[in-house]
Amino acid sequence: MILHAMAGSAYLHGIAIRSADIADSPRHSALVRVTHWINMIGFFGLLVSGFAILLAHPRLYWGETGNVGTPSLIDLPLPFVLTGQTGWGRSLHFLSVWACVINGLLYVISGLLTRHFRRDLWPGGPQETLAYEVPQRLTYLLVIAVLFPLMIWTGLAMSPAITSVFPGLVTGLGGQQSARTIHFFAAGSLVLFLVVHVVMVWRAGFRNHVQAMITGKHRT
Repeated sequence: MILHAMAGSAYLHGIAIRSADIADSPRHSALVRVTHWINMIGFFGLLVSGFAILLAHPRLYWGETGNVGTPSLIDLPLPFVLTGQTGWGRSLHFLSVWACVINGLLYVISGLLTRHFRRDLWPGGPQETLAYEVPQRLTYLLVIAVLFPLMIWTGLAMSPAITSVFPGLVTGLGGQQSARTIHFFAAGSLVLFLVVHVVMVWRAGFRNHVQAMITGKHRT
């Protein structure tokens, strides 16, 4: 009985040591942390500039053409319309999108080489209890593998200079106005993801999770 108790005590002590080691171990690599914050800044620039562009013409169409004189698919219920001010919005949008694309490519390449996706995001990974729950992991993978590529594709499809060289980018979506409409709903999905992400981080322990994304360590 005494030996059994001592063994149990040693076992629990070992678990405690391993738990402490895990808690003190790096939660996120330096590259993941840096790309996360760069992406956040770039996404904020895209959000502000995209809203400015949308304010100039808050109507969505389907097909190749769409303007004030043609029937719209959706009239967005925006409180006001600002015309003639999309120059700065388009410039900021262009700058922000390239920052996000380059940053995203670096993150994806690093994630594949270091097996970050398999280890930290794929459901059933070894750090399941420390990183994210299964629905959250799947959501992150959906954003990385589907929404971001769709945003890039539809964005390129709205550029006449690019579609003149690669017409399949826009014909595959049904036209430039179709690309704009899909781009709008994909952007809305990303905004919804951001809101849910912040809420989940807040409920799980905002200070600890933000600390982990800044310093790489997560204390429980």
